[in-house]
Amino acid sequence: MTAPRFGMVAGEASGDLLAGLLLGGLRARWPDLVAQGIGGPKMAAQGFEAWWPHDKLAVRGYVEVLSHYRELAGIRNQLAERLLAARPDLFIGVDAPDFNLDLEARLKAGGIRTVHFVSPSIWAWRGKRIEKIRQAVDAVLCIFPFEPEIYAKSGIAAHYVGHPLADTIPLEVPRTEARAALGLGDESVVALLPGSRRSEIQYIAPRLFAAAAEMAGLRSGLRFILPVVPGLRHLIEPLRRQYADRVTVELLDGRSHEALAACDVTLIASGTATLEAALFKRPMVITYAMHALSWQMMKRMKYQPWVGLPNILLRDFAVPELIQGDATPERLAHATLAWLDDAPRCAELQRRFQALHLELKRDTARAATDAIAEILAR
Repeated sequence: MTAPRFGMVAGEASGDLLAGLLLGGLRARWPDLVAQGIGGPKMAAQGFEAWWPHDKLAVRGYVEVLSHYRELAGIRNQLAERLLAARPDLFIGVDAPDFNLDLEARLKAGGIRTVHFVSPSIWAWRGKRIEKIRQAVDAVLCIFPFEPEIYAKSGIAAHYVGHPLADTIPLEVPRTEARAALGLGDESVVALLPGSRRSEIQYIAPRLFAAAAEMAGLRSGLRFILPVVPGLRHLIEPLRRQYADRVTVELLDGRSHEALAACDVTLIASGTATLEAALFKRPMVITYAMHALSWQMMKRMKYQPWVGLPNILLRDFAVPELIQGDATPERLAHATLAWLDDAPRCAELQRRFQALHLELKRDTARAATDAIAEILAR
Protein backbone atom coordinates (compact mmCIF):
# COMPACT_ATOMS: atom_id res chain seq x y z
CA MET A 1 0.00 0.00 0.00
CA THR A 2 1.01 3.63 -0.31
CA ALA A 3 2.50 5.34 2.74
CA PRO A 4 -0.28 5.55 5.36
CA ARG A 5 -1.29 8.65 7.23
CA PHE A 6 -1.81 8.35 10.99
CA GLY A 7 -3.42 10.60 13.54
CA MET A 8 -1.86 10.09 16.97
CA VAL A 9 -2.20 11.41 20.51
CA ALA A 10 0.20 10.66 23.36
CA GLY A 11 0.08 12.45 26.69
CA GLU A 12 2.97 13.15 29.08
CA ALA A 13 6.49 11.72 29.04
CA SER A 14 5.62 8.01 29.36
CA GLY A 15 3.12 8.15 26.49
CA ASP A 16 5.61 10.02 24.32
CA LEU A 17 8.21 7.31 25.00
CA LEU A 18 5.83 4.49 24.07
CA ALA A 19 4.54 6.31 21.00
CA GLY A 20 8.08 7.07 19.85
CA LEU A 21 8.96 3.39 20.01
CA LEU A 22 5.79 2.49 18.11
CA LEU A 23 6.53 5.09 15.45
CA GLY A 24 9.97 3.56 15.00
CA GLY A 25 8.35 0.23 14.12
CA LEU A 26 5.77 1.84 11.84
CA ARG A 27 8.42 3.83 9.99
CA ALA A 28 10.55 0.71 9.49
CA ARG A 29 7.64 -0.73 7.48
CA TRP A 30 6.43 2.53 5.90
CA PRO A 31 9.38 4.96 5.67
CA ASP A 32 7.26 7.72 4.12
CA LEU A 33 4.35 7.57 6.56
CA VAL A 34 2.82 10.79 7.88
CA ALA A 35 1.88 11.07 11.57
CA GLN A 36 0.23 14.14 13.13
CA GLY A 37 -1.57 15.15 16.30
CA ILE A 38 -0.37 15.56 19.90
CA GLY A 39 3.05 14.29 20.95
CA GLY A 40 6.42 15.02 22.42
CA PRO A 41 10.15 14.92 21.63
CA LYS A 42 10.47 11.11 21.28
CA MET A 43 7.75 11.18 18.64
CA ALA A 44 9.25 14.24 16.96
CA ALA A 45 12.53 12.32 16.61
CA GLN A 46 10.56 9.85 14.43
CA GLY A 47 9.24 12.62 12.18
CA PHE A 48 5.96 13.23 14.03
CA GLU A 49 4.24 16.58 13.43
CA ALA A 50 2.90 17.87 16.77
CA TRP A 51 -0.04 20.22 16.48
CA TRP A 52 -0.05 20.53 20.29
CA PRO A 53 2.66 19.48 22.79
CA HIS A 54 2.10 16.31 24.80
CA ASP A 55 2.50 17.99 28.18
CA LYS A 56 -0.88 19.70 27.70
CA LEU A 57 -2.41 16.36 28.71
CA ALA A 58 -0.16 15.72 31.71
CA VAL A 59 -2.88 16.09 34.36
CA ARG A 60 -3.99 13.39 36.82
CA GLY A 61 -6.70 13.37 39.48
CA TYR A 62 -10.36 14.35 39.26
CA VAL A 63 -10.00 17.74 40.91
CA GLU A 64 -6.93 18.57 38.84
CA VAL A 65 -8.59 17.48 35.59
CA LEU A 66 -11.70 19.52 36.35
CA SER A 67 -9.60 22.64 36.79
CA HIS A 68 -8.15 22.12 33.30
CA TYR A 69 -11.31 20.76 31.70
CA ARG A 70 -12.16 23.73 29.51
CA GLU A 71 -8.68 23.84 27.98
CA LEU A 72 -8.53 20.06 27.44
CA ALA A 73 -12.02 19.91 25.94
CA GLY A 74 -11.14 22.78 23.63
CA ILE A 75 -8.02 21.03 22.39
CA ARG A 76 -9.91 17.76 21.88
CA ASN A 77 -12.66 19.46 19.88
CA GLN A 78 -10.19 21.30 17.67
CA LEU A 79 -8.14 18.15 17.14
CA ALA A 80 -11.22 16.09 16.25
CA GLU A 81 -12.33 18.64 13.67
CA ARG A 82 -8.85 18.78 12.17
CA LEU A 83 -8.55 14.98 11.95
CA LEU A 84 -12.05 14.56 10.52
CA ALA A 85 -11.07 17.03 7.82
CA ALA A 86 -7.67 15.41 7.17
CA ARG A 87 -9.11 11.82 7.07
CA PRO A 88 -6.06 9.81 8.23
CA ASP A 89 -6.00 6.09 7.40
CA LEU A 90 -5.96 5.26 11.11
CA PHE A 91 -6.00 7.06 14.44
CA ILE A 92 -3.81 5.65 17.22
CA GLY A 93 -4.47 6.85 20.74
CA VAL A 94 -1.55 6.09 23.03
CA ASP A 95 -2.61 5.75 26.67
CA ALA A 96 -4.28 8.97 28.03
CA PRO A 97 -7.70 7.23 28.05
CA ASP A 98 -9.64 10.11 29.60
CA PHE A 99 -8.67 12.25 26.62
CA ASN A 100 -8.36 9.64 23.89
CA LEU A 101 -11.50 7.51 24.33
CA ASP A 102 -13.88 10.41 23.76
CA LEU A 103 -11.78 11.55 20.81
CA GLU A 104 -11.69 8.01 19.38
CA ALA A 105 -15.45 7.62 19.72
CA ARG A 106 -16.02 10.82 17.74
CA LEU A 107 -13.53 9.82 15.05
CA LYS A 108 -14.94 6.29 14.74
CA ALA A 109 -18.46 7.70 14.40
CA GLY A 110 -17.05 9.89 11.63
CA GLY A 111 -15.74 6.87 9.73
CA ILE A 112 -12.09 6.91 10.80
CA ARG A 113 -10.67 3.62 12.07
CA THR A 114 -9.28 3.83 15.60
CA VAL A 115 -6.79 1.82 17.64
CA HIS A 116 -5.94 2.31 21.30
CA PHE A 117 -2.36 1.41 22.27
CA VAL A 118 -1.98 0.58 25.98
CA SER A 119 -5.19 -0.75 27.44
CA PRO A 120 -6.92 1.42 30.01
CA SER A 121 -6.54 -0.25 33.40
CA ILE A 122 -10.03 -1.75 33.40
CA TRP A 123 -8.67 -4.63 35.50
CA ALA A 124 -7.65 -2.19 38.25
CA TRP A 125 -9.89 0.87 38.00
CA ARG A 126 -13.19 1.81 36.34
CA GLY A 127 -14.00 -1.57 34.84
CA LYS A 128 -17.39 -0.33 33.62
CA ARG A 129 -15.50 1.73 31.03
CA ILE A 130 -15.20 -1.35 28.77
CA GLU A 131 -18.50 -0.49 27.04
CA LYS A 132 -17.11 2.94 26.22
CA ILE A 133 -14.00 1.27 24.79
CA ARG A 134 -16.18 -0.96 22.59
CA GLN A 135 -17.87 2.12 21.12
CA ALA A 136 -14.62 4.03 20.67
CA VAL A 137 -12.11 1.64 19.07
CA ASP A 138 -11.71 -0.96 16.36
CA ALA A 139 -8.94 -2.70 18.30
CA VAL A 140 -6.82 -2.46 21.43
CA LEU A 141 -3.08 -3.15 21.45
CA CYS A 142 -2.36 -4.66 24.87
CA ILE A 143 0.99 -4.50 26.62
CA PHE A 144 0.23 -7.08 29.31
CA PRO A 145 -0.45 -10.77 28.54
CA PHE A 146 -3.64 -11.18 30.58
CA GLU A 147 -5.52 -8.30 28.89
CA PRO A 148 -6.71 -9.77 25.53
CA GLU A 149 -8.82 -12.40 27.30
CA ILE A 150 -10.69 -9.65 29.18
CA TYR A 151 -11.50 -7.88 25.90
CA ALA A 152 -12.43 -11.13 24.13
CA LYS A 153 -15.17 -11.71 26.71
CA SER A 154 -16.65 -8.37 25.68
CA GLY A 155 -16.25 -8.95 21.95
CA ILE A 156 -13.51 -6.36 21.47
CA ALA A 157 -10.58 -7.12 19.16
CA ALA A 158 -7.33 -7.07 21.13
CA HIS A 159 -3.73 -8.02 20.40
CA TYR A 160 -0.99 -8.72 22.95
CA VAL A 161 2.11 -6.95 21.65
CA GLY A 162 4.32 -7.06 24.74
CA HIS A 163 5.67 -4.01 26.49
CA PRO A 164 8.03 -1.83 24.40
CA LEU A 165 10.08 -0.97 27.47
CA ALA A 166 10.96 -4.66 27.83
CA ASP A 167 12.61 -4.45 24.41
CA THR A 168 14.33 -1.15 25.13
CA ILE A 169 15.74 -1.96 28.57
CA PRO A 170 18.47 -4.64 28.45
CA LEU A 171 17.96 -7.92 30.27
CA GLU A 172 21.40 -7.50 31.86
CA VAL A 173 21.47 -4.15 33.62
CA PRO A 174 24.50 -1.98 32.69
CA ARG A 175 24.97 -0.88 36.28
CA THR A 176 28.73 -0.27 36.19
CA GLU A 177 28.49 1.83 33.02
CA ALA A 178 25.57 3.84 34.39
CA ARG A 179 27.33 4.62 37.65
CA ALA A 180 30.42 5.72 35.76
CA ALA A 181 28.36 7.92 33.42
CA LEU A 182 26.75 9.65 36.41
CA GLY A 183 30.01 10.03 38.30
CA LEU A 184 28.97 7.70 41.12
CA GLY A 185 31.39 5.75 43.27
CA ASP A 186 30.85 2.90 45.73
CA GLU A 187 28.36 4.75 47.93
CA SER A 188 24.76 3.60 48.34
CA VAL A 189 22.64 5.48 45.81
CA VAL A 190 18.95 6.30 46.24
CA ALA A 191 17.07 7.44 43.12
CA LEU A 192 14.08 9.70 43.76
CA LEU A 193 11.44 9.69 41.00
CA PRO A 194 8.47 11.94 41.85
CA GLY A 195 6.65 11.59 38.51
CA SER A 196 6.40 13.66 35.36
CA ARG A 197 3.14 15.56 35.88
CA ARG A 198 2.97 18.97 37.50
CA SER A 199 0.40 17.68 39.98
CA GLU A 200 2.77 14.85 40.92
CA ILE A 201 5.56 17.32 41.54
CA GLN A 202 3.21 19.32 43.75
CA TYR A 203 2.00 16.42 45.89
CA ILE A 204 4.80 13.84 45.76
CA ALA A 205 8.14 15.63 45.39
CA PRO A 206 7.95 17.32 48.85
CA ARG A 207 7.48 13.91 50.47
CA LEU A 208 10.44 12.45 48.57
CA PHE A 209 12.73 15.34 49.51
CA ALA A 210 11.63 15.13 53.15
CA ALA A 211 12.22 11.37 53.07
CA ALA A 212 15.72 11.96 51.70
CA ALA A 213 16.42 14.33 54.58
CA GLU A 214 15.13 11.69 57.00
CA MET A 215 17.33 8.98 55.43
CA ALA A 216 20.41 11.20 55.54
CA GLY A 217 19.83 11.72 59.24
CA LEU A 218 19.56 7.98 59.84
CA ARG A 219 22.50 6.83 57.72
CA SER A 220 25.65 8.55 56.54
CA GLY A 221 27.22 8.06 53.12
CA LEU A 222 24.01 7.96 51.08
CA ARG A 223 23.88 9.65 47.68
CA PHE A 224 20.60 10.96 46.29
CA ILE A 225 19.85 11.53 42.61
CA LEU A 226 16.64 12.81 41.04
CA PRO A 227 16.02 12.74 37.27
CA VAL A 228 14.07 15.86 36.26
CA VAL A 229 11.69 15.76 33.30
CA PRO A 230 12.66 18.51 30.82
CA GLY A 231 10.84 21.73 31.61
CA LEU A 232 10.09 20.95 35.25
CA ARG A 233 13.35 21.95 36.96
CA HIS A 234 11.91 25.32 37.95
CA LEU A 235 9.25 23.46 39.97
CA ILE A 236 11.67 21.01 41.55
CA GLU A 237 14.40 23.43 42.66
CA PRO A 238 12.29 25.39 45.20
CA LEU A 239 10.98 22.16 46.72
CA ARG A 240 14.50 20.83 47.14
CA ARG A 241 15.48 24.01 48.99
CA GLN A 242 12.37 23.91 51.14
CA TYR A 243 12.37 20.24 52.16
CA ALA A 244 15.99 19.04 51.80
CA ASP A 245 18.14 22.13 52.18
CA ARG A 246 20.75 20.30 54.29
CA VAL A 247 20.95 17.26 52.02
CA THR A 248 22.66 17.00 48.66
CA VAL A 249 20.16 15.79 46.10
CA GLU A 250 21.68 15.86 42.62
CA LEU A 251 19.18 16.88 39.97
CA LEU A 252 19.74 15.19 36.62
CA ASP A 253 18.44 16.53 33.32
CA GLY A 254 16.37 13.53 32.28
CA ARG A 255 18.58 10.40 32.38
CA SER A 256 16.00 8.41 34.36
CA HIS A 257 17.12 5.12 32.82
CA GLU A 258 20.73 5.76 33.84
CA ALA A 259 19.53 6.67 37.33
CA LEU A 260 17.53 3.45 37.64
CA ALA A 261 20.37 1.32 36.29
CA ALA A 262 22.85 2.93 38.69
CA CYS A 263 20.90 3.13 41.94
CA ASP A 264 20.77 0.65 44.79
CA VAL A 265 17.12 1.43 45.56
CA THR A 266 14.50 3.84 44.26
CA LEU A 267 11.73 5.76 45.98
CA ILE A 268 9.31 6.19 43.11
CA ALA A 269 5.87 7.51 42.18
CA SER A 270 3.35 4.94 40.97
CA GLY A 271 3.09 4.85 37.19
CA THR A 272 5.04 3.60 34.18
CA ALA A 273 8.32 4.46 35.92
CA THR A 274 7.72 1.65 38.42
CA LEU A 275 7.68 -0.86 35.57
CA GLU A 276 10.90 0.67 34.25
CA ALA A 277 12.42 0.21 37.71
CA ALA A 278 11.29 -3.45 37.70
CA LEU A 279 12.85 -4.01 34.28
CA PHE A 280 16.07 -2.54 35.66
CA LYS A 281 15.67 -5.13 38.48
CA ARG A 282 15.77 -2.46 41.17
CA PRO A 283 14.31 -2.73 44.67
CA MET A 284 11.82 0.08 45.20
CA VAL A 285 9.27 1.71 47.43
CA ILE A 286 6.22 2.86 45.50
CA THR A 287 4.35 5.95 46.65
CA TYR A 288 1.63 8.27 45.46
CA ALA A 289 -0.32 11.27 46.69
CA MET A 290 -2.93 13.55 45.18
CA HIS A 291 -5.65 16.01 46.15
CA ALA A 292 -7.67 14.51 49.01
CA LEU A 293 -10.98 14.61 47.10
CA SER A 294 -9.39 12.91 44.07
CA TRP A 295 -8.04 10.19 46.34
CA GLN A 296 -11.43 9.51 47.93
CA MET A 297 -12.97 9.10 44.47
CA MET A 298 -10.15 6.85 43.24
CA LYS A 299 -10.38 4.60 46.31
CA ARG A 300 -14.03 3.83 45.63
CA MET A 301 -13.21 2.48 42.15
CA LYS A 302 -10.22 0.37 43.11
CA TYR A 303 -10.66 -3.32 42.20
CA GLN A 304 -7.58 -4.94 43.72
CA PRO A 305 -5.19 -4.38 46.61
CA TRP A 306 -2.21 -3.21 44.55
CA VAL A 307 -1.50 0.18 42.98
CA GLY A 308 2.00 -0.25 41.53
CA LEU A 309 2.45 -2.05 38.21
CA PRO A 310 5.15 -4.47 39.45
CA ASN A 311 2.85 -5.67 42.23
CA ILE A 312 -0.16 -5.89 39.91
CA LEU A 313 1.79 -7.99 37.42
CA LEU A 314 3.27 -10.24 40.10
CA ARG A 315 -0.07 -10.42 41.97
CA ASP A 316 1.75 -9.81 45.23
CA PHE A 317 3.10 -7.02 47.42
CA ALA A 318 6.59 -7.74 46.13
CA VAL A 319 7.58 -4.14 46.92
CA PRO A 320 6.11 -1.79 49.54
CA GLU A 321 3.38 0.69 48.60
CA LEU A 322 2.91 3.77 50.76
CA ILE A 323 0.03 5.80 49.38
CA GLN A 324 -1.57 9.11 50.39
CA GLY A 325 -1.75 9.33 54.21
CA ASP A 326 0.70 6.44 54.63
CA ALA A 327 3.33 8.28 52.59
CA THR A 328 4.97 10.11 55.47
CA PRO A 329 8.67 11.00 55.20
CA GLU A 330 9.46 8.72 58.12
CA ARG A 331 7.70 5.67 56.70
CA LEU A 332 9.10 6.27 53.22
CA ALA A 333 12.61 6.58 54.62
CA HIS A 334 12.46 3.42 56.74
CA ALA A 335 10.93 1.32 53.94
CA THR A 336 13.60 2.50 51.51
CA LEU A 337 16.51 1.90 53.87
CA ALA A 338 15.19 -1.59 54.67
CA TRP A 339 16.14 -2.73 51.15
CA LEU A 340 19.77 -1.74 51.74
CA ASP A 341 19.96 -4.09 54.72
CA ASP A 342 18.40 -7.19 53.16
CA ALA A 343 20.53 -8.71 50.38
CA PRO A 344 18.56 -12.01 50.19
CA ARG A 345 15.28 -10.11 49.74
CA CYS A 346 16.87 -8.00 46.98
CA ALA A 347 18.19 -11.12 45.21
CA GLU A 348 14.77 -12.80 45.26
CA LEU A 349 13.13 -9.65 43.91
CA GLN A 350 15.70 -9.47 41.12
CA ARG A 351 14.89 -13.07 40.14
CA ARG A 352 11.18 -12.30 39.94
CA PHE A 353 11.76 -9.14 37.91
CA GLN A 354 14.00 -11.05 35.49
CA ALA A 355 11.18 -13.55 34.83
CA LEU A 356 8.71 -10.68 34.36
CA HIS A 357 11.07 -9.00 31.88
CA LEU A 358 11.25 -12.17 29.78
CA GLU A 359 7.44 -12.47 29.76
CA LEU A 360 6.96 -8.88 28.54
CA LYS A 361 9.71 -8.95 25.89
CA ARG A 362 7.98 -9.45 22.52
CA ASP A 363 9.54 -7.02 19.94
CA THR A 364 6.59 -4.75 20.60
CA ALA A 365 7.18 -2.28 17.79
CA ARG A 366 7.06 -5.06 15.19
CA ALA A 367 4.11 -6.87 16.79
CA ALA A 368 2.12 -3.64 17.02
CA THR A 369 3.01 -2.74 13.44
CA ASP A 370 1.83 -6.19 12.26
CA ALA A 371 -1.48 -5.69 14.06
CA ILE A 372 -1.90 -2.22 12.57
CA ALA A 373 -1.07 -3.50 9.07
CA GLU A 374 -3.77 -6.15 9.51
CA ILE A 375 -6.33 -3.49 10.46
CA LEU A 376 -5.36 -1.29 7.51
CA ALA A 377 -5.74 -4.24 5.14
CA ARG A 378 -9.39 -4.89 6.11
